[in-house]
Amino acid sequence: MTTESLETRIRRKLTRQHFMHHIGADLTRIEEGRVEAELTLQQQHQQHGGFAHGGLVATMADLVAGFAAVTLVPDGTGLVTVELKTSYLRPGVGQKLRAVGWVLKAGRRLHFCEAEVWCDSQLIAKATATMAVVEPPAAEQ
Repeated sequence: MTTESLETRIRRKLTRQHFMHHIGADLTRIEEGRVEAELTLQQQHQQHGGFAHGGLVATMADLVAGFAAVTLVPDGTGLVTVELKTSYLRPGVGQKLRAVGWVLKAGRRLHFCEAEVWCDSQLIAKATATMAVVEPPAAEQ
């Protein structure tokens, strides 16, 4: 699979990622087994103390881990998150979140992934995720 066709396929899947668009995130790098996303922090992304909400940080980690896994499955096959563990290292105070996700091990049924979330130049969270492969019904194959 060429990088161009991979990116085209992933961008097509992104059109159905309504929550990602709602929060203002965008994938900035797409490679086999690795994805990066960015989000410009705005007031609606903040929790009461003025830094990036933990749910937003976890969402960014889930997004990049999941799409890193999507790059390794055939078109028409999906993935869903079955486990996400996020460790928050410091508050997200700054202008931009950048999340990087990669696949540690791609299996037939489960993909094991990791992600980092950065706020400007500070690492603010690390995550591990398990993604389950969802194959299309036999009639669609």
